[in-house]
Amino acid sequence: MTREELRAQLSYYQDLGITEIYRREARVPERAAAPPPPAMKSEPIPLPLPPLAPAGDTLIQIRQDIGEDCRRCRLCEGRNMIVFGSGNEASPLVFVGEGPGADEDAQGLPFIGRAGQLLTKMIDGTASKEGISITRNDVYICNVVKCRPPENRAPQPDEMEICGQFLFRQLMTIKPKAICALGGTAAKALLGTKEGVTKLRGNWQTWNGIPLLVTYHPSYLLRPYSQDAKRESWEDLKKLLHFVYD
Repeated sequence: MTREELRAQLSYYQDLGITEIYRREARVPERAAAPPPPAMKSEPIPLPLPPLAPAGDTLIQIRQDIGEDCRRCRLCEGRNMIVFGSGNEASPLVFVGEGPGADEDAQGLPFIGRAGQLLTKMIDGTASKEGISITRNDVYICNVVKCRPPENRAPQPDEMEICGQFLFRQLMTIKPKAICALGGTAAKALLGTKEGVTKLRGNWQTWNGIPLLVTYHPSYLLRPYSQDAKRESWEDLKKLLHFVYD
C-alpha cells in the first residue's frame, strides 16, 4: 500500500470518528492436550496520519510523485498536459489560482491565457508604480488542481482534495512569506471556508501560519461589469506587495 493510499484509508476512518485501531497479541499455540490459551488481548494504538509533506521535500520530487500521466481523478480524461507551476521557486510570494484553462493545458504553464496576461500586467504594473523592483518572473504561480476541468468548470471537491496534497507540498516546500489566493475556489481550498471572495478579499487570513490574502481571479476582472472589482484587486495587490517586499 502506498503512502497516499494509506493516508486516504486512515483519513476515512478518522472521518467516521475512529481515532484508534486495535492490534491483537500473537500467541504460540501449546500442545493439543493442553487447555486452550486465554483470549488474545487487544491493544489500542493511535491512528496517526502519515505526513503530507515528507522531510526534505522538493518541487522536483513533488512533480515526480505526480507522474507524467496522473490518473488519480476524472480530470485526467480530458487533460492534455499537467500544469504544475512556474516562476521563482524561492519566491517569498506565491499566487494560487483555480485550475488550468485551454491555453495552459496546451502549453503546460499556469496563467498564460488572457487571465494570465492580465495577472502579469497587474503584478508588473503595480510593482513598478509602487517602486518595488519585481516582475511576474520573481514570484511563483500554481493552481489548486493541475489538470484542466472540462469546459473550464470549477473543480469538484474530490478533485481538489486529491490534487490538494500536491499543492500543500508545494507551499510547504517554498515556505513563502505570503500567499495570494486568486478567486473563491482557491480561497475555499486553502482556507476550508464557505465564504465567498467578496467577503474574504482584502483581509489577511492564515494558511499553516503563513499570511494569506484573497483577491479576485483575473478571469473575473475581464468581465465588463467588474470595474469596482478591478480597483479593489489593485488595492489588494498593493497591500500584498508592500507586505512581502518592504
